[in-house]
Amino acid sequence: MSYDKELTAARKAASLAASLCQKVQKALLQSDVQWKSDRTPVTVADYGSQAIVSFVLERELSDEPLSLVAEEDTGDLCKDSGKDTLQRITKLVNETIANDGSYGACTLSPEDVLRAIDSGRSEGGSFGRHWVLDPIDGTKGFVRGDQYAVALALLHNGKAVLGVLACPNLPLASIAGNAPSEYAVGCLFYAQVGSGTFMQSLDGSSPVKEKKNRFTWTRCTRPCSRSCNFPLILWHVLSCNCY
Repeated sequence: MSYDKELTAARKAASLAASLCQKVQKALLQSDVQWKSDRTPVTVADYGSQAIVSFVLERELSDEPLSLVAEEDTGDLCKDSGKDTLQRITKLVNETIANDGSYGACTLSPEDVLRAIDSGRSEGGSFGRHWVLDPIDGTKGFVRGDQYAVALALLHNGKAVLGVLACPNLPLASIAGNAPSEYAVGCLFYAQVGSGTFMQSLDGSSPVKEKKNRFTWTRCTRPCSRSCNFPLILWHVLSCNCY
């Protein structure tokens, strides 16, 4: 079975989410960072990334219901204390959509953004198609100005069938011999069952097929609260390109 349409949508979603994250990280405000009850950070970029991915998947795959298991929810944004943060997220999301230019004069309201974020509240399951998203894998690194990734995968009947990993700060020279310059950064890795693994720069250069088993996952992050482990899913898809 081909997942070409889904992979195209996933690549676009992750790329746009990465663009939003890059913009936030370049001028991160103290007010952009909040702390959850478990003392882990969450930023406007986490929320904005999740909203963008949800929006793009729903638009690009409108012929099927979206089941998205994602990390963030809107509980804090719906409080009076979250109104300013929600307005900033809404502005960032709309600017990202407008800069892309694929969706015409589409402007989301704060309520639309809340709905997009909460689209990620699916419980998933062993049957059917379920998207799995970590809007920023490595929020602490993001806050420090270091490495992070937008991690998105599709599970079909419990099996990972495609994965996309956008790494906005990863130097191209460290993984590609034909990098345009030693200072170029920003990579998009993607794979689907039966097609191998590909890498391209986030600026949209031609993709390059990667060699088998070149990927390793060097650290563990906490699993999704609803039974999915993002690193393991994406390592499985991106490293086992011998399907």
